[in-house]
Amino acid sequence: MTTAPFGTRLRQWRRGADIKQQRLADLLNVNQTTVSRWENGAIDPTPTQRVRLEELIAGHKPGQLDRVLRRLVETTSDPVHLICDRTHRLLAASPSREASWSCSTTDLTGTELFPYASIEIRRAERRLFEMGWFEGGSEAILFHTSRNDDARVHIYDSWVLWERLLLEDGTPVRLVTTPPENRLASLGVVPVQV
Repeated sequence: MTTAPFGTRLRQWRRGADIKQQRLADLLNVNQTTVSRWENGAIDPTPTQRVRLEELIAGHKPGQLDRVLRRLVETTSDPVHLICDRTHRLLAASPSREASWSCSTTDLTGTELFPYASIEIRRAERRLFEMGWFEGGSEAILFHTSRNDDARVHIYDSWVLWERLLLEDGTPVRLVTTPPENRLASLGVVPVQV
């Protein structure tokens, strides 16, 4: 019995796990072309890269990391929610975040939250392009927002931390946290004016 070439196994695993080449490239600090060349057999990964790839192939369960992220968001005591970075649709929220809203997370999941945005959140959103947010130039932004006076999805006068993450399939998501003022220095993110 012959074993399939490594590149073929890598491609089959990646497709079965529904992971884009770019996401795999990001995980291994290479570019997407390198992943494509590995899969086509044009080049071989370095021994260190090969070990890491073999670990991923052997231990990955599709969606495992996404489920862990969702569980962490839904069980943390911090006021946090997770949205799609492109559509602003709600993916998950912590109990303390849900407590500030007049409806349940279940009712809001899949709903676009941008219509509830404060003036400062709208300004920060416009600044993301110049900061290179969507090209990976910035992975976190911290700013202050005023309240929005909307009872359904209430936003308080508070600090807001946005952190950009990628799901296993390469979909960009945004972790939105309301950090307490006494923890701002420990975040390692310089506040921006919006």
